[in-house]
Amino acid sequence: MTPEELKAIQKAARKAKRIATERAGELHDLVEDRLPGAYEELPDMAQACYDACKAWAEAEAAFKAAETSAS
Repeated sequence: MTPEELKAIQKAARKAKRIATERAGELHDLVEDRLPGAYEELPDMAQACYDACKAWAEAEAAFKAAETSAS
């Protein structure tokens, strides 16, 4: 694996983490500021947060595996 490929995988993991953090922040804001009135938004927002966190975990695992194999 080339250093450029490893950097691309790392960049993807960082982007996935940023997206997951944004989704978590949106969920936090819903819980802190808008519940119980906006309860109908909760399932979709929670699913989006879960999906983003799962995507981050998979991207991070791919980066760790690539980093290990490059060593």
